[in-house]
Amino acid sequence: MSAQIAPGVANLRANVRVFTDLDSWSHAAALEFVNASQSVRSEHRRFVVSFSGGATPGKLYDLLGRAPYGDQIDWAALEAFWGDERCVPPNDAQSNYRQVFDLLLSKVPLPRENIHRICAELGPEEAADAYQRVLKNYAVAPLDWPRFDLALLGLGVDGHTASLFPGSDVDARRPVMPASGHYGARPATRLTLTPPVFNSARQVMFLVSGSEKAGILADVLYGEYRPTALPAQRIPPSEGQSIWLVDRAAAVGLPGHAVARKE
Repeated sequence: MSAQIAPGVANLRANVRVFTDLDSWSHAAALEFVNASQSVRSEHRRFVVSFSGGATPGKLYDLLGRAPYGDQIDWAALEAFWGDERCVPPNDAQSNYRQVFDLLLSKVPLPRENIHRICAELGPEEAADAYQRVLKNYAVAPLDWPRFDLALLGLGVDGHTASLFPGSDVDARRPVMPASGHYGARPATRLTLTPPVFNSARQVMFLVSGSEKAGILADVLYGEYRPTALPAQRIPPSEGQSIWLVDRAAAVGLPGHAVARKE
């Protein structure tokens, strides 16, 4: 019997871009962010973004917070959300909100009322219910949540993305749910948006770097469809597009991908 392949995987493969190093990769990601914001601006509407935490996007956030990229974004029109959060106070060093705020949002003219963090310090269930209400306030019918113009996601060495960990509920219908995942020394108790929310986005941008991600990236994109074991396979946007920005170290297991030139 042949292996079952992830739905939409051909589309994912077609949108993999490989860069020589973290610097060129980060500049390419910043340009994609700017282009998405300008596309929305031409349509005269809000730019709705779901941010990601973790070590990978740090350079990207630094670039977006200054010229030339930051000067090209209409920050007053951006609505900032988070794809997941650890159950820690917002000033904790492990907070995804704090990371994005310190590296980016504190350095740009983004109105504070446009920042919609997950109040994870409330505890898993209460915080999930509270953020579900926040999302509903920005919902686009027929959805009960906003349709993100851009959702930033990473990839863990175990195949997780956001805080959707191996073994978590494949068929989650709630837009926000408590999650538990032991990953390094980071807090295990978390909140996460669920696949239906990410899959309704106009664009999902996966950011993957480092040789330690090479094996899992190849499994997600070219391996057997195992969404319980490889949660990142659950995110092929149904009406939008996905793009995988990958540095050469992470791409060594991908067949047939030339390295893109630095933007």
